[in-house]
Amino acid sequence: MILTSKETDLLKDMKDQEELCIEKYTRYATEAKCPELKTLLNSIADTEREHLKTVNDMMAGNEPAAPGALSANNDLCKCCESVYQNADDKSADKYLLSDLLSTEKHVSSLYNTSVFEFKSPAARKMLSHIQAEEQQHGEMLYAFMNCNNMYS
Repeated sequence: MILTSKETDLLKDMKDQEELCIEKYTRYATEAKCPELKTLLNSIADTEREHLKTVNDMMAGNEPAAPGALSANNDLCKCCESVYQNADDKSADKYLLSDLLSTEKHVSSLYNTSVFEFKSPAARKMLSHIQAEEQQHGEMLYAFMNCNNMYS
């Protein structure tokens, strides 16, 4: 796959964002007070690593393989009310989740723009798939927040 300069620039932006997501999810998993939240954040970090690999492959000129279908999965979104025995712990986790949700909104927007900027149908399909996974991450974060009365 031969990339235009615009496609290359967009992939560099996506690479930077994926690296930031991996760093945030990994760091926040160690800071999270609720064990279920740690599990959720580590799981999302793994998916972000897959996204980074795909972006790096595309930057190397490799045509992406057609992705499989997504399936909604909020199984990792558990209520932690028994863990949050003090308001500070709950507030700390709420901050992490709010920051991550904001990050997912931004990353999803970047992928949305990129879908319209790539000439390769396979690349557009892959970027659309990653965007859908980013939206799913946002849904999972929201579900966790909602379950734990953190979303207002």
